[in-house]
Amino acid sequence: MKNTIIKSYSFTKFASAIIIIMTITQLKYVLAVAEHKNFTLAAEKCFVTQPTLSMQIQKIEEELSIQIFDRTKKPIQLTDIGQKIVNQAKNIVNEADRIQDIVEQQKGFIGGEFRLGIIPTIMPTLLPMFLNNFIKKYPKVKLIIEELNTEEIITKLNNGHLDAAIAATPLMEDKIKEIVLYFEPFVAYIPESHHHFQKEEIEVSDLNLDEILLLQDGHCFRDGILNLCKNNPRSETGHFQIESGSFETLIKLADEGLGTTLLPYLHTLDLKDSDKLKLRHFKEPKPAREVSLIFPKSELKIQIIEALRSTIAGVIKGAIVFQNVQIISSIHKK
Repeated sequence: MKNTIIKSYSFTKFASAIIIIMTITQLKYVLAVAEHKNFTLAAEKCFVTQPTLSMQIQKIEEELSIQIFDRTKKPIQLTDIGQKIVNQAKNIVNEADRIQDIVEQQKGFIGGEFRLGIIPTIMPTLLPMFLNNFIKKYPKVKLIIEELNTEEIITKLNNGHLDAAIAATPLMEDKIKEIVLYFEPFVAYIPESHHHFQKEEIEVSDLNLDEILLLQDGHCFRDGILNLCKNNPRSETGHFQIESGSFETLIKLADEGLGTTLLPYLHTLDLKDSDKLKLRHFKEPKPAREVSLIFPKSELKIQIIEALRSTIAGVIKGAIVFQNVQIISSIHKK
């Protein structure tokens, strides 16, 4: 829809008409500057020269007799009317993209570029389970996959830089739709030297936040653990506090007698047999995180989203069969 035309007519009492014409491409230029707050960077992202982009935006401003951007500020800022125009431009561009989407759905075509974000605590375990099946079944889809934290995913979905993502939910985001894929229980990793090692199952009340080795700030799995242990808060008297970016590091530290840790269930499947002996499952209802396929409510490329959902559902049902679970929020509650 590169050359779709938007026309607006305003009639005066003399029956004369002012015709304002702008293209979808021009609106995309406006959105790029609004996002990057810089004409040069916006031009690079749009693959045009900066003079071309500036001229097209100035053309819109002249036709509307308003200023969309306040160029006197650094970085460039939207004017009040500019913010309203950008909000509407997002809707128009989305609806223009939907036309192509409708045509492809009617033809039964499942293909094209699809940008997928996945959070770090899900990517290493889930992606290898479904990726090969998906690309074999849908060879015309060009998947572009990014590992991003939840906050980055939300921003990119809202800005149109991702088509969908896989994340821990619920997120309570008004503009984002969620389809639950599975519930993944928390599993405790307890070294032999720990007093809970002798237990066959553990309870949430057994957890001591002072002993739990956590992922670093920014990981939603960490926030889930903090919410799980909200009734057993961390004391201020601990001798040390360690936070890491990987489960592998936490496991090694636990083996050194520095504490315990919690893992997502799928991560435990790849552990060595000797490490699996240190796993302790929770009594039912098992605390778990909800993992969902999330995407903008505009539902663009819904045929690819549905293909992803069905592919993941097909591989995950044999790996996770837990029913009696208690969903722990991944949103940090202060």
